[in-house]
Amino acid sequence: MLSSRRPRAFVAHLDSCIESTPLARYLLRAYLSGLPSGDRYADTAELLLGELFANAVQHSDAPDDRHIEIRFALINSRLRLEVHDAGSGRPSLHTPAPSDERGRGLLLVNELAERWGCTPRPCGIGKFTWAHIAPATTI
Repeated sequence: MLSSRRPRAFVAHLDSCIESTPLARYLLRAYLSGLPSGDRYADTAELLLGELFANAVQHSDAPDDRHIEIRFALINSRLRLEVHDAGSGRPSLHTPAPSDERGRGLLLVNELAERWGCTPRPCGIGKFTWAHIAPATTI
């Protein structure tokens, strides 16, 4: 007899380079495709994962050979995204000048995530940035 089960948490280690961002989004889409209502998270989740991953690559002071870990899990109807890196710096929300060409990623995370934050890794070097995403309402 076949049983229907929710996918467990997903974890992957990716190279710490900006070229890994599309792969991270692809893995998220694959994870969400296994959820009955995964499409209700997809657009926001892909955007936020891309921003969090790019921040980890661009702003980490970790050696280049360190990987970035991504994690996804559905917890009580909220999608939790985590991006782990070995860097010591923490992301901070600031308002860029209108002429700035960069620096809006965390503003998007702050506006679109239900909650987000950054936490030191419990048993290792670095930190992880996380975001909780509520499902989009259907019309």
